[in-house]
Amino acid sequence: MIRPLACFLIAVATACGESFENQPAAPFVSHASSFGKWSAAEGHARILQGRGKSGTQSLRLMGGKERELVLELGQPAEAGAVLSFHVERWTARKPFEFRIDGELDSKWQEIHNADAEAKVGGFLAEIRIKLGKGVKKIRFRCTSDDDGGVLIDDVKLHRPGPARVVSVETAQPVCPAFIREDFNPVLGFKIVVEGSEGTVNLNGLQLGFGGTTRMTDIKSFQIVAGGPNPSENPGATIASGDDISEKLSLSARHPLASGEHWFWVSPILKSDASIDGRIDAAVFGVDINGAVIKPETPSPEGSQRIGYAVRLPGDDGSKSYRIPGLVKSKAGTLIAVYDIRYRHAADLPADVDVGVSRSKDGGQSWEPMIVAMDMGNDPKFGYDGVGDPAVLVDPRSGRLWLTALWSHGNRGWHGSRAGMTPEETGQFMICHSDDDGVTWSKPVNLTSQIKDPSWRLFFNGPGNGIAMRDGTMAFAAQYRAADGKPWSTLIASKDGGDTWFVGTGVKSDTTEAQLVELDDGSLMINCRDNRGGSRTVAVTKDLGKTWQLHPTDRKALRESVCMASLISWKHPQHGSKLWFSNPDTQRGRHSMTIKLSTDQGMTWPEKHHLLYDSRNGFGYSCLTPVDDNHIGVIYEGISTMYYLRLPLTEWFPR
Repeated sequence: MIRPLACFLIAVATACGESFENQPAAPFVSHASSFGKWSAAEGHARILQGRGKSGTQSLRLMGGKERELVLELGQPAEAGAVLSFHVERWTARKPFEFRIDGELDSKWQEIHNADAEAKVGGFLAEIRIKLGKGVKKIRFRCTSDDDGGVLIDDVKLHRPGPARVVSVETAQPVCPAFIREDFNPVLGFKIVVEGSEGTVNLNGLQLGFGGTTRMTDIKSFQIVAGGPNPSENPGATIASGDDISEKLSLSARHPLASGEHWFWVSPILKSDASIDGRIDAAVFGVDINGAVIKPETPSPEGSQRIGYAVRLPGDDGSKSYRIPGLVKSKAGTLIAVYDIRYRHAADLPADVDVGVSRSKDGGQSWEPMIVAMDMGNDPKFGYDGVGDPAVLVDPRSGRLWLTALWSHGNRGWHGSRAGMTPEETGQFMICHSDDDGVTWSKPVNLTSQIKDPSWRLFFNGPGNGIAMRDGTMAFAAQYRAADGKPWSTLIASKDGGDTWFVGTGVKSDTTEAQLVELDDGSLMINCRDNRGGSRTVAVTKDLGKTWQLHPTDRKALRESVCMASLISWKHPQHGSKLWFSNPDTQRGRHSMTIKLSTDQGMTWPEKHHLLYDSRNGFGYSCLTPVDDNHIGVIYEGISTMYYLRLPLTEWFPR
């Protein structure tokens, strides 16, 4: 069953009181919520998209002196009423003050000092303020440097009265469980407590793993406190166990104050768990102060796929892994490529090498990482980072080709300039492997062959390249023209990779792209478009000398602004099809979805859409055929490389 994350988050926003999800990402002046009216002077606040506690947005009090935001309650506060909200400090630089005032009898009075509670690095603090009887207005004040400020989210007004549980509900957004991952939120449950006086205690749980394909795939499990969004970093573990059965009882001890409390059932998988299996879980009841409260639905319809975490932060000493590419070699080996971002997740210039992982069993297990490209490690030249890889297999010779961008110093997207030398501009590098990806040749610099000296930058589109039926090899590429505008294009070789030539630009403001050969021999390019909203699509019949916009251009495939994957697969049973993967949303990067076209990209029917991960992530992905029964996808979580092997029966039921 497909359960879009967008619907899940909207439901959460309603329950949380005010989480600013339905406001435009723009400067903020006023807004009427369910319990009051918000207002701010021009320039004092804005709705920030892409960062939230429960959803993808929050309200930011901007940097500067005495920035103010006022909440006028619909009616004066009752005695014992509590206001709660989550807060994140924008920068650690000083000065910084964050205070909350209440207005009573037309006079403002400070009621809370939150200087120390607001922290950098996430919505780490929930602030709870007991309001005095009769308070009608609440003012949030922040003083910081000009780039500072605070983020506020999930604001709620708690009515007075003894604390009591009013509901227990389960939720199951699409979140695969991964081998090697220690947080797999396969099932969530929410406990809602009303009343601002005192707390109630969660003493135990009744749960189980019925519906799991093979319970022996689960090593143990944890119950993790968190928020409504399973993309967030997990909180404290409140209970754990290794009794894996259809129904079990578990002790816990966790106090619950007024508000919503989210918990996630997180199994830890064995190293040999089958990636063709499924995980399911149910919560049958929660023990609150000795009384068991049962959710109406112990386990929503559906179960979670099992996948493999090919790369996790900390593997081989690297803090982040990004920018996936994937192909199946002539020998049948899966070859995954990616950035090894040693020090942080940010783009070039940085300490980055290109890594390779190999799987000889369709992704069930993966060999140790290989460093395929390393251009140096001198801090004086920005560690000579090389990244944004794309990989291609030549089916005639079996040779694997790997391209990437080398930044000698500050020669990434923003620092690269016109010219041809490494000291002036980013360099287009290529290497190859003749032993199925085990070892790689010394990188060759293609810049002099294919870059126009006036362009500020020229490099490949990450993901994978293609070999055409006549033997021509091609990679999607991109350049920044002399005026700084980006253009998608391609490079191609007709002599087995000895020489390469470049096409013309498809359309301005397009960047990362992917290529497929259509049945008529033409090439289709599918491009990230900085205008947002949907993809640019074009075709060429002369290897990029000229382009014609496709009928689906800027119409058929929605997204915000992100890389995507497109492959053509002529299946022995199902025929020639196009497959596409991206974050299926126009805001944020979530709802990772594979779409199938049976008519060469003219239509992408909704019945052929498969949501495979609903969580927020970095959003890049890459597809490849695995065998006649499966398609594989490698994609980004948060600094991770996740792999799923999906059966074609998801699209073609037997």
